[in-house]
Amino acid sequence: MESVVLDEIDLSLIHALTIDGRAPFSRIAAVLGVSDQTVARRYRRLRRADVIRVVGRLDARRLGHVVWALRLRVAPGSANAVARALAKRPDTSYVQVASGGTEVLCGTEASSEHDHAQLLEQLTETRPVLAISAQCVLHVFRGGPAAWPALTTALDPGQAARLDPYPGAAPTEVVLDDGDRALLDALSVDGRAAHATIAHATGWHESTVRRRIDALRSAGALFVDVDIDERLLGVHANTLLLMSVAPAALSSVGEALAEHEQVAFAGATTGATNLVASLMCADVYALYEYLTDRLAAIPAISAIETVPIVRTVKRGSIFGG
Repeated sequence: MESVVLDEIDLSLIHALTIDGRAPFSRIAAVLGVSDQTVARRYRRLRRADVIRVVGRLDARRLGHVVWALRLRVAPGSANAVARALAKRPDTSYVQVASGGTEVLCGTEASSEHDHAQLLEQLTETRPVLAISAQCVLHVFRGGPAAWPALTTALDPGQAARLDPYPGAAPTEVVLDDGDRALLDALSVDGRAAHATIAHATGWHESTVRRRIDALRSAGALFVDVDIDERLLGVHANTLLLMSVAPAALSSVGEALAEHEQVAFAGATTGATNLVASLMCADVYALYEYLTDRLAAIPAISAIETVPIVRTVKRGSIFGG
């Protein structure tokens, strides 16, 4: 990774891209108060260094899909190979090696119970995989279209409002067709891909591509996300928290976690633990302070398991589909 230090303009650009990842550089420049060339140059620098990536993603809930969090216990020495194999699958949104290299975590999205069962069957037949736990994500408090708070502090509310591409749009149900699949494949590689590039991939006219992207985004089915190497933001302790919360308090605790700047994802799940969070801290000492201060102040959490992330093999919106 090229050595990169983010300054105020970089952080403002990243915040702008979380609001509208397909916004023209000219519109972002006008909001930031800099030249078009400055915005374009900064974006190319961050992409060239491979520290950010703008990608199109589906909101599973709007499409009736189900998101699963898988935790695999694997044989010693096999975690990297298992993680790489999972990362190649189009239905995995993120893949991480955890717990000192003895576990692999991944998020998957299934459009049917058959798809999920097929994946689990394939994993159980994989020799290095010793045990599997699968938790269905029932509700997302933070994650997916709701960006990690650490990425959204550079712009003021007025600037953010000027970048909102669909103010007041109400989410609606959407049905995808085969043409949409090609469009989404292109956007999953580059969320800022030109309409002409996507038209070539889909066989559609550019005007059709433009209309369909607008329709999917305004309906809430498609959002444009920013993947970032969290080390640039001073994060060196990435941890998964698995918590048990009384059902009556689940919503309030999840909403409280979603407001913490350290929390990149928070969701209610099935399983022995019913609340999961992806935690981003500067180091293990900051992790300790968070656990014993902010998290300890929430009495409804009756049990917590901390799972340290060793390596991120596939980076995506945590459980974001």
